[in-house]
Amino acid sequence: MSPEDHFTSDEGSCQDDSQEEAEVGRPLVSEVSNIQESEPSVCSALVDAVDPTAELDHSDRETWSRQMDFIMSCVGFAVGLGNVWRFPYLCYKNGGGVFLIPYILMVFFGGIPVFFLEIALGQFMKKGGVGTWNIAPLFKGLGLASMVIVFFCNTYYIMVLVWGLYFLLHSFTSPLPWASCGQEWNTVNCTTNFSRVCVNQSMPLYPLNVSSVNTSANCMEPTGLISSVNEFWERKVLRLSGGLDELGDISGHMVLCLLVTWVIVYFCIWKGVKSTGKVVYFTALFPYLVLVVLFVHGVSLPGALNGIIYYLKPDWSKLSHPQIWIDAATQIFFSYAIGLGALTALGSYNRFNNNCYQDAFILALINSGTSFFAGFVVFSVLGFMAAEQGVDISNVAESGPGLAFIAYPKAVSLMPLAPFWAVLFFLMLLVLGLDSQFVGVEGFITGIMDMLPPKSVLGSLRREIIAAICCFTCFIIDFSMLTEGGMYVFQLFDYYSASGITLLWQAFWECVVVAWVYGADRFMDDVARMIRYRPLPYMKLCWSYITPAVCMSVFLFHLINYKPLVYNSVYVYPWWGEMLGWFLALSSMLCIPLTVLFKLLHCKGTLMERWQHQTTPIWGRHHLEFLPPENEARFLPKPEENKTILFESVI
Repeated sequence: MSPEDHFTSDEGSCQDDSQEEAEVGRPLVSEVSNIQESEPSVCSALVDAVDPTAELDHSDRETWSRQMDFIMSCVGFAVGLGNVWRFPYLCYKNGGGVFLIPYILMVFFGGIPVFFLEIALGQFMKKGGVGTWNIAPLFKGLGLASMVIVFFCNTYYIMVLVWGLYFLLHSFTSPLPWASCGQEWNTVNCTTNFSRVCVNQSMPLYPLNVSSVNTSANCMEPTGLISSVNEFWERKVLRLSGGLDELGDISGHMVLCLLVTWVIVYFCIWKGVKSTGKVVYFTALFPYLVLVVLFVHGVSLPGALNGIIYYLKPDWSKLSHPQIWIDAATQIFFSYAIGLGALTALGSYNRFNNNCYQDAFILALINSGTSFFAGFVVFSVLGFMAAEQGVDISNVAESGPGLAFIAYPKAVSLMPLAPFWAVLFFLMLLVLGLDSQFVGVEGFITGIMDMLPPKSVLGSLRREIIAAICCFTCFIIDFSMLTEGGMYVFQLFDYYSASGITLLWQAFWECVVVAWVYGADRFMDDVARMIRYRPLPYMKLCWSYITPAVCMSVFLFHLINYKPLVYNSVYVYPWWGEMLGWFLALSSMLCIPLTVLFKLLHCKGTLMERWQHQTTPIWGRHHLEFLPPENEARFLPKPEENKTILFESVI
């Protein structure tokens, strides 16, 4: 049956060639109470059914074996490397304990509302990615945008795991290879001592760069020297070239690490949520166990208390600075994985009556609590390292890969039983990133499979084959990041493809579409139908006003204060590199307006009629099970030969 057969036609209606409309009905009432009769909408729909009172089966959609599988998967995805290597640094940089004030406010007025919105949407629509936005088909570009973002994330994020695996494999030696100079990758400027170096007058200055050395009596600050850890990172792991235009050759060892990592990810997700739900118990809980062990060990080290005090020391003058609020909002959207679409995919496997509202608050508490606790772990070790080197903690505090692959390895090399602590740390890093990676891949595959027409050649492929194709495609793209210029490629993806502006843009439109196009009250009713009670009114207030205002304010701040990408504060990207970066960013951001424009132009009728039709939800079969009893009479039988029911929207 063609899609046209599923709609009553008049001059003002438009015909949608989507295959999905052949499988679902459009539209249904979503109000949960005070339903009154009204005139039918312009567009009516037909669904195949024999008995209007029969329960419609939707068993083809997998569900979690137990609800804890969903909780663990969300924890594994949302709680990632950013909680460990970004939050502690932002906290210390923005006034220590003072940073918690804007952070907590942003959690309640930005993080939780959108976090809950994405999970509830997936659970209500039983779709992931693009299919979720059947709730407002005109804005299906939101689903496309999230698919593009999560694809880029899956492509470049795995490189952090590859580097972590490489460090892990080199941690089984004593002494650690980055703890000393004299290796084949070291230069004459290599050093393992960053205290002030005192020399006698007859000591030759070579190989120091004399112009960069400050002298005081017989002591010098060795600013011309390079840490053994830095050299291991840049010369052994990255084999860093001079720039983006010098990609160089590919490292065979790193290719093997990449292959192993992708194989692990593939076999974690190839069977769907049945296998993913089991793996996440280990990948989600193991990092917490290691964090506790590292914390217990860290606080016993000399100087650890000074590090913790430095981490929490309040600087009230920072509270009035706009940057602290911007950093808090940006960190929330990063750490809560908002806008990637994976949370929607995970929620789509929930039971229809699962209490996703309660889940959202539990997951927010776990996520933010992990970030806060990770600060104690990180700064206890950084305090120890600063004490050992005789420098201020601000000189060793870093964020991002600099913390994981430079600062922390250096600190580990100063500890007794260094190989043991190195293995433990990098194993935690690997597992912490793995669960985020394979849940992200799971979300992408879910969106792809929901988009494929079920009776097409691609739609008939087994899930294992679709997963293999997706993983292999990312694997091939990752080769560009295994070259000598791979770090520059990686930073382009990190800075543009899944940056603050893309996630904020996505979250803004999600709130606007649900609150103002579909209707905040209407969606609150839908949630009430699922969880048996209405959420707090503050959710509606956030979706309608507060969260969109926060997202757009931070978005505009990022654009106004945009600075060209620079690597390591030295290398400035060429103009064509920046153009490539903006292409990565706009490839997701433009999906939303371009899809809206295409759908409106593709329809017939007046602009208002096009808008009305394209914002009419497309419901799935499972929605028919949960209609209130008083609406069952709305399903009017058609002639027997058609075996269809006509139903109309009710206001």
